[in-house]
Amino acid sequence: MLADFAAADLGYGDPSGAPAFRLAVTRWLARNRGIQADPAEVIIVAGVAQALAVLARVLGQAGITRIAVEDPGSLGAREQLRAWGVDTPPVLVDDAGLVVEHLRRSAASAVLMTPAHQFPTGVVLSGERRRELLGWAEDGGLIIEDDYDAEHRYDRAPVASLRAVAPERVCYAGSVSKLLAPALRVGWLLVPSRYHRAAVLAKRDTDLGNAVLPQLVLAHLMESGDLDRHLRLVRRRHRRRRDAMIAALRRELPEARLQGAAAGLHLMINFTDGLSDVDLAAAAFGRGVKVQPLSWHCQTPHQPGLVLGYAATPVRAIEQGVSLLAESYRDLQPAGE
Repeated sequence: MLADFAAADLGYGDPSGAPAFRLAVTRWLARNRGIQADPAEVIIVAGVAQALAVLARVLGQAGITRIAVEDPGSLGAREQLRAWGVDTPPVLVDDAGLVVEHLRRSAASAVLMTPAHQFPTGVVLSGERRRELLGWAEDGGLIIEDDYDAEHRYDRAPVASLRAVAPERVCYAGSVSKLLAPALRVGWLLVPSRYHRAAVLAKRDTDLGNAVLPQLVLAHLMESGDLDRHLRLVRRRHRRRRDAMIAALRRELPEARLQGAAAGLHLMINFTDGLSDVDLAAAAFGRGVKVQPLSWHCQTPHQPGLVLGYAATPVRAIEQGVSLLAESYRDLQPAGE
């Protein structure tokens, strides 16, 4: 494959990314997310984390230093924004997704959210909430759409991207982290036209652009159909692992309320008995089982729960892990219960 590259392909190039990869990304997004974009609009970044860093700088220059976030919502994303001096007021998420009325009350002029498969609850932003949110954006708000795992769905039809319907009100970020591996550190960013030049300059000033070779390899995977075939393969594998985790939870931890099973790479469970999810996660970790307490991802008080990933774990290990998690849960119950 390297023999096909010209010397010019291996120079510093455009800080926005290799043209071949940006073209491949637009075609991928059109096929999988219904987003129509020109390759010139795409900015290749080192994952969604760098997309947020670029946006924090660009929006800060535009006077936007307060970006609302979902609650519960990704701890990592919140920390990334705060590292760049951004205030992150919480906005409640319920069974229909982000509560837009609470967003209005936050007085934030931008919001970071995961509408297709909310992290960590797994809920999908309802049609009514989407209309309310887009109305808020038309009134001057800016939506940052983190489309982190939208390709992975099992029991429902795909949910349209917000970027596809309101490109001048939505900054869109995605990556290959959930498609292939987080370690590749490759993602993409689309911004409204008024922010594009500033975003390219912010990317250039950060690192001159992503490494070219991974981009050209990924472009080949996308254009050849290999990445689509890989996605179909891993969907089947993830479905088996998800089903194994659901069955094990129902058998071993019937007390838990399960959420977010229709799509994605994780499940969330809640408990109603006042148990500390931090203590439960620590006890499970002592048995060799790694889970995340829901409270890590909350800025306001919330029912205790756990976030359980299944995509990288074989079925037998999932079953063993849930059994050990249940043992940890029982050990933390008061004597006599």
